[in-house]
Amino acid sequence: MTATTASPDVWSTPLTPLAFLGRSAEVFPDREAVVYGERRMTYTQLSAEVTRVAHALRACGVTPGDRVAYLMPNIPEMLVANFAVPLAGGVLVAINTRLAPPEVKYILEHSGATVLVVDAALHDLVDSGLGDLPELRHVVTVTDPAGGVQPSPTVPGFSYDQLLAMGNDESLPWTVEDERSTISINYTSGTTGRPKGVMYHHRGAFLNSLSEIIHSQHTGRTRYLWTLPMFHCNGWCTAWAITAIGGTHVCLRAVDADVIWDLFDKEGVTHLNGSPTVLVSIASSSRVHTLDREIVVTVAGAPPSPTVISTMTGIGAKLVHVYGLTETYGPYTVCEVQVGWDALDIRERSRLMARQGVGMIVTDGIRVVDEHMQDVPRDAETMGEVVMRGNNVMKGYFEDPEGTADAFRGGWFHSGDLGVWHPDGYLELRDRAKDIIISGGENISTIEVEAAIDSYPGVLEVAVVSHPDEKWGERPKAFVVVRAGETPPTAAQIIAHVRTQIAHYKAPDQVEIVESLPKTATGKIRKVELREAEWAGHSSRVQG
Repeated sequence: MTATTASPDVWSTPLTPLAFLGRSAEVFPDREAVVYGERRMTYTQLSAEVTRVAHALRACGVTPGDRVAYLMPNIPEMLVANFAVPLAGGVLVAINTRLAPPEVKYILEHSGATVLVVDAALHDLVDSGLGDLPELRHVVTVTDPAGGVQPSPTVPGFSYDQLLAMGNDESLPWTVEDERSTISINYTSGTTGRPKGVMYHHRGAFLNSLSEIIHSQHTGRTRYLWTLPMFHCNGWCTAWAITAIGGTHVCLRAVDADVIWDLFDKEGVTHLNGSPTVLVSIASSSRVHTLDREIVVTVAGAPPSPTVISTMTGIGAKLVHVYGLTETYGPYTVCEVQVGWDALDIRERSRLMARQGVGMIVTDGIRVVDEHMQDVPRDAETMGEVVMRGNNVMKGYFEDPEGTADAFRGGWFHSGDLGVWHPDGYLELRDRAKDIIISGGENISTIEVEAAIDSYPGVLEVAVVSHPDEKWGERPKAFVVVRAGETPPTAAQIIAHVRTQIAHYKAPDQVEIVESLPKTATGKIRKVELREAEWAGHSSRVQG
């Protein structure tokens, strides 16, 4: 007999997260998909609005590959965009709502967006200069009753209701022809230069969504609170993941600890994602109390401190520590908890849980390499750069072939993060390459110094950066936020404490008590602002 082989188009269907909504609308038509105040949407209603918006975008002239920009907080219209734009054949460009007007304009210009959908409360970011963008054909304003903000008369265009009226309910296929076509472009923060447009494809978005479901332990009973901005890596692909598993999206216009506690109690929230600073605000609220159920909190942006771990665990949270970048669709590694860790004391357990861990289930794994792309020893001491590759690493930077080639030199994506490899295969970050302090020829990890300071009683948040030193070139300086109601410690007290935790030469020379630390929209501390202030007036930062 002669064996026959099926044609590839018979057994293979291009992967796309669009299929997730198509399936959930069919399997869970009456299940609650979206909650936003008094507003509720079932999966049938969500798919209907997505379809209508997709038709409307096509009516606006959006053709395959056209970029459609959205500038808005975590409200239902932003969630709809994650499906409607690619369903129309477009590419979603979700813009950071904390950027300055020139930065927003740059992204609109660089991406070549043909349509901009903007929240009325953010009109001040776009109310000038739109006329200088010849490719931008339509501006649509979303007036959110919960926001209480009226549209600016200086912004041209039409309303979201008018956009909906341009659409229709005729069904569209939840499929794509090419799974490696671009589904979204997410712009990096741009703290060290112009932001880069990171291109995601449908295949990576599909697979990373499944990875989020597995590692953050989502089920059909998930009630996910949107504390993480949807503009950040498409919310770590969680916009697609929660929809895939038939969970409920609990939308949140702004991160407010008291509102979050209201939603915990009223909406039965089971999951959220965020940075340690978001968790600090939740744990520091006057509303804090022990929950009657477990909440799974997936945390990234910085290692969770022992204080955060113990406090959040005490109220009923289970922490999942992940690590990644915009270029990796969000989380790429997870600190898998091993049997026996729960029995350890909080300090030892926190030390293990603060590691960045191992590659998530859909990755090609993690490597830590030297300058010759050779793996460093797994000795928890030898430092190298973290590199990644696989389905959930970006296609490349939009309109930047040189930047793409440099990022993928040697066939792996170079993260710019420095870390060590433990004997058990777990990654532990030591610093960003730009944050490492080289003092008298010795490398000092700001993360290690921050962990030592964080262990001092009463410390709420801390950031360590370099400052110029005539003798050593540069030395560590710490900025410390103290818990409300606590007596601020002196610099001498903190320095003395740090010297009991790590080598004396790593201890900061200066400690400044501050009311708050500058942060990005995702809650990451903007060390670059602190460092630039310290080096102002100096010709350049000493690099060793």
